[in-house]
Amino acid sequence: MIQEHGQHDGEPCEGIGNPIDRFPRHVGETPEAVLHRVFGFESFRGLQESAVQAVMKGEDVLVLMPTGGGKSLCYQVPALCRKGVGLVISPLIALMEDQVAGLRQLGVRASALHSEMEYQDQQTVREDLLCDQLDLLYISPERLLTPYSLNLLRRCSLSLIAIDEAHCVSAWGHDFRPEYRELANLKQLFPRVPRIALTATADPRTRSDMLAALDMPQAHILMGSFHRSNLFLQAQPKHSETRQVLDALDRHMGQGAAIVYCGSRKKTETLARQLREKGHTAFAFHAGMSPADKKNVLLRFRSGEPMIVAATIAFGMGIDRPDVRTVIHLDMPTSPEGYYQQIGRAGRDGEPSHTLLLYSGEGVARARYWLEEAQVPEAEKRAMQGRLESMISLTETTGCRTQAILACFGETLHEPCGHCDNCLHPPSTFDATEAAQKVLSTIYRTGERFGAVQLIAVLKGKMTEAVERHALQHLSVFGIGKDRTDVWWRMVIRQLIARGAIGMVGDHGGLGLKRETARPILRGEVSVSLREDATSRHMASMGDTPRNDPNEGLSDEEYRHFLALKMWRREEAYQQEIPPYIIFRDATLREIIRARPTNRQELGDIRGVGQSKIERYGDAVLAILQEAP
Repeated sequence: MIQEHGQHDGEPCEGIGNPIDRFPRHVGETPEAVLHRVFGFESFRGLQESAVQAVMKGEDVLVLMPTGGGKSLCYQVPALCRKGVGLVISPLIALMEDQVAGLRQLGVRASALHSEMEYQDQQTVREDLLCDQLDLLYISPERLLTPYSLNLLRRCSLSLIAIDEAHCVSAWGHDFRPEYRELANLKQLFPRVPRIALTATADPRTRSDMLAALDMPQAHILMGSFHRSNLFLQAQPKHSETRQVLDALDRHMGQGAAIVYCGSRKKTETLARQLREKGHTAFAFHAGMSPADKKNVLLRFRSGEPMIVAATIAFGMGIDRPDVRTVIHLDMPTSPEGYYQQIGRAGRDGEPSHTLLLYSGEGVARARYWLEEAQVPEAEKRAMQGRLESMISLTETTGCRTQAILACFGETLHEPCGHCDNCLHPPSTFDATEAAQKVLSTIYRTGERFGAVQLIAVLKGKMTEAVERHALQHLSVFGIGKDRTDVWWRMVIRQLIARGAIGMVGDHGGLGLKRETARPILRGEVSVSLREDATSRHMASMGDTPRNDPNEGLSDEEYRHFLALKMWRREEAYQQEIPPYIIFRDATLREIIRARPTNRQELGDIRGVGQSKIERYGDAVLAILQEAP
C-alpha cells in the first residue's frame, strides 16, 4: 500500500532499481551547468535559453520549433534545476520510451506511465514518484486525467508541467485530440507550477487556439524558424508509383531508414510486399495489425538496421531514429501541417535527407469530395478546406517549395531555399488556355459523369468500350486532342483540378465543372498558364542533387574506427535492450573519431558526451580508439 509521505508499510523508499538512475539531484545548479554536466553541451541553441529562463522564473511558455530543433531540452534542463518532479504529457508512447531510455543513460531518474505498461511496473513508478525518486515523469493524457493520477500528483512537488505535441489541443489543428482540451484544468489544480507547451507545427490560427484552450493567456511565445535546411523537398505527379518509390529509395536511403506513408492499410501491405520482392527489408505498419506485430516492427526500426516501413500516418511520430534518410508520401496529405510533421521524421541527425510527395488529379478531386461530404461543423469544414487547398497549391507551385510550406506557418523565407526540386530544376510553364477549354468542353459535352481515363479517350478519339456504349464518338469534341499524348492530357486535367476548375461529382469518380472557375476559362475571359511536367527520366534525375554520405569526409582509418565503434555500440544496445542511437548518435561517433581523445577529460569536451556517459562508456570508447586497426 502506498503511503502519502513517501513510505510504504513503514519501509524506507528504495527508489528505482537501476543503478544508473541513482545520480545526485541537480537542484541548485545553474541551467548552464546542468546542460554541460548532464547533456554534454557547452551552450544552448536558438530559443532554448529563453525558454529555460522563463520556466526557471515560474512563467508559462509556448515553444514552436521544428522537429530536431531541441525542444526537449527546454523542459528537461529546468526540470532538473527546480525542486520537484517534471511532469511531461505526451500522447506518443514510443516517444516516452525513447526519452526515458535516453535520460537514464544520462543519469537522470526518469520513468513513464501509460496504458501499455504492466500493472506492477506502474505501481513501481507511482512508489518512486511518492518517494521523491524521480526527476522526470512522462505520462499520457488519458492516464494523467484519471482521478487516481491527479490525486497522486497533488501529493507531490512538481517542478514544471510540459505539454508536448501541444497542437493536439486545437480543433483547428491537423491532429486534434479531445482529451487535450481537459489539460486546461491543470492551471487550477497546480496554479504555482509553470507550464511549457511545445509543438513542431502550428499555423497562426492553431497557435492562438492552443493558448486559449490551455488557459495560458500570459505565456511567452517563442517561435523558431521551421526551415529545415537539410531537407530536400520534391513533389512529382504519379505515373508509376512503385517505380518512383524504388528510384527514390535507391538514390537516397543508403545505410539508413526510409518511411513511405500510404493512404490505406491495403497499400502498406501491397507496397511492403513489392519492396521485399525487390530485395529490400520492408515492413507494413498500420492500426489493423496485432500489438505483437506492431511492436516487432517498432523494435526493428529502433534497432538501427537499414529498413523501410510502409505505413499509415500513425507511424514514426515520437520515434527519435536520427538516420531516416528519406520520407515518401504515396498519397497527398490533407494539410501542410501534417505533411511537414511527417517529413520531419527525416534527417533528425542534421544530415542531408530527401522527401518525395507523389500526387494525382484523382487524389486531389477525391480529397475535396470527401471533405465536402464530411459531417462536421461548417466552421471546422472551412478550416479543413483551407488547409487542403494550401496543400494542393504546394504540389503544383512553380516557385520554391520551402518558401511555400513555410508561408503556411506564417514564416517568410526571403530568398529561395536553393535545395528543393523547383530551385534546382526550375519548371517551365506554357499557355494552356486552348487545352483547358478543350478539356472543360469535353467534360460538359459528355455529361459531367466520366473520369480522366474516358475523358482522355474522347479527346484522343479512341473507340473504347465506354465510348461506344455511350455513343460518345458522335460528339463534336471527339478527337479534338489527338495531337497530344495521354500523359500530356492527364497533366492538364490534374492541374485544372488543382486550380478548382474541375471537381469530383458523386462517389463514382466522375469529373464535373466547378462553374465559378470554369466559366471564365470557357468564355476566354481569362488565360491559363500551366506547369510543364518533366519527363519521367528527368524527374528521376532531379532527386540526385542532394545525395550525400555523412561519412564521406572520413579517411579510411577513421572509417574503420567508425565501424568499430558502431559494432561496439550495437552490442551494448543489444545487452541493454535499447536503440543504439540512445547510447551515442552517429554524429557523436564521428566527432569522437575526428577529435581522437586519449583520456576521459578530452572525451568530455566532445558535444553530446556528458558525465554519465563518460563514467559508463569512456573506457570502452578510448580502448576501441587505441585498438582499432
